[in-house]
Amino acid sequence: MAWRGLYTLVAALVLAVATVQAWYFAHVLWWNMHDPAQTAFMRARLESLRERDVKATLIQRWVRYDRISAQLKRAVVAAEDAKFVGHEGFDWEAIQKAIQRNERRRAVVAGASTISQQLAKNLFLSGERSWLRKGQEAAITAMLEAVMSKRRILEIYLNVAEWGEGVFGAEAAARHHFGVSAAELNAEQAAWLAAILPSPRRYARGRTSAYLQGRVQTILARMPAAKLP
Repeated sequence: MAWRGLYTLVAALVLAVATVQAWYFAHVLWWNMHDPAQTAFMRARLESLRERDVKATLIQRWVRYDRISAQLKRAVVAAEDAKFVGHEGFDWEAIQKAIQRNERRRAVVAGASTISQQLAKNLFLSGERSWLRKGQEAAITAMLEAVMSKRRILEIYLNVAEWGEGVFGAEAAARHHFGVSAAELNAEQAAWLAAILPSPRRYARGRTSAYLQGRVQTILARMPAAKLP
C-alpha cells in the first residue's frame, strides 16, 4: 500500500509538471504567430506602480521588426548577447566565465543570460531568484528556440524590454528618451538605450554618468561586428 501511494504521488507530480510545461509551450506557440499584449514582468511592474498611483499605466506600442532601427538591433545584440545568432539559447562559455567570476568574489556579481533567456523570464516568470525558477527559465528558453526564429525572438524582446519607469518596448523608449520613432534611432541613441537595459529605471531622460558614457562607447565599438537575424 505504501509503494502504491508513493507511485500515485509521483505520477500526480509528473502529471502536474507536464501540464505546466504544456501551458508554457502552448503560449510559446501562440506568441510565435501573435504579439503578446503584456508579459509577466510588465504586469508586475504595473502592480508596483499602482501601489503608488492607482491610475498608473504602462507606455508601450508594438512595432514590427522591420520598423525598428538596425542600429538598435545591433546595439542590443552587442551589449546583451554577442553570440545570439549562433547559439541555441545558452552561451555556455559565458556561463562558465560567470561561474568562475562569482566563485572568486564569493557572491553573484556576474550573469550570462542570453536574449532568449531574458525573454523567457520577461514573458512568464517573476523576479524571484531560485534554482527552481532558473530551471523553468531554461525549459522555456529551449521552447522559444525550438519554436521561434531568432528574428521573432529578437522582435518580441525589443518590444517588451523595459526602458524606463513604465516604459516598455523600442518604440516607447525611442519617443520617451529622444522624441523619435524606433525606426529613426541613430547609432549613439541606440547604444545609449542598450547601455541602460540592465538598470533602465535609473536613467531618466537626458541623465548620464561617466560609467554610462564609457559603456556607450564600448557598445558603439562592438556594433559593427554584431550579427543580426
